[in-house]
Amino acid sequence: MPARGPRHAYARAVLRIIDARTGEPVEAAPARRGLTRVEAHASGFDASGLRVLLVADLLVRALELGGTPVWTLLTGDREQAELRAAAAALGIRPFEDSRDLGAALGEAQVVHVVKEDGAAADGVRIAVAPVDAEVTVAPAAAGDAAVLRLALLARRRELPLRLDADALDDARRTVARWRRAVAAWAMRPSRPIPEEVRGRLRGAWEDDLDVPAVLRVLEWVETRPDLADGARFETYAYADRLLGLDLTRDLGSMP
Repeated sequence: MPARGPRHAYARAVLRIIDARTGEPVEAAPARRGLTRVEAHASGFDASGLRVLLVADLLVRALELGGTPVWTLLTGDREQAELRAAAAALGIRPFEDSRDLGAALGEAQVVHVVKEDGAAADGVRIAVAPVDAEVTVAPAAAGDAAVLRLALLARRRELPLRLDADALDDARRTVARWRRAVAAWAMRPSRPIPEEVRGRLRGAWEDDLDVPAVLRVLEWVETRPDLADGARFETYAYADRLLGLDLTRDLGSMP
């Protein structure tokens, strides 16, 4: 992974995403502090629909970390109650129902998150590849909703994803290992996140919301020998504001 230089304090963090309509990068929040509307288009309760909502949730979290106010909507005509319930179990923020709303609120940007072959109104379009699910996508079936969430985050959103027992097992081991590590690191003196580490994290998610790259940064931080445990803890807690894996859940559980 190439090193990224530290950000200057006065530089504005910019989240750029690839508009699926044009193939060109655009700013997700072109106006400083301007409202961005994120509209997820998903019908039917299936893994592909959940992946659309998860990508929209990640976009919302990334924008909010950058200080951008966000208005979130869900558009769809089938199994919306089931989809919303599964999304809530995965830690996805609630969406308003677009059918109950009137005129827009003067947003500076509109971003539509859609399935790969889905249609959307005018605006920036984020296409999400389908999920080939060989296991149930009910979050409770994974035993821990974070396991299913991580399994769905394992590949870039434009790449098809295979969700099977092996994928869930890999995610389960990773979540368990990271939670144990975070609980242990929390017992050490706190240390600030090094600028190089923070730069790599933000550089990853601000570059077309590259979540797998964020996960690779965490793997690098986990084993970097010259990093204090307190800094590892702060890094994981910070990254989890985007990932939503509840990595600090086991704090206080270490003997």
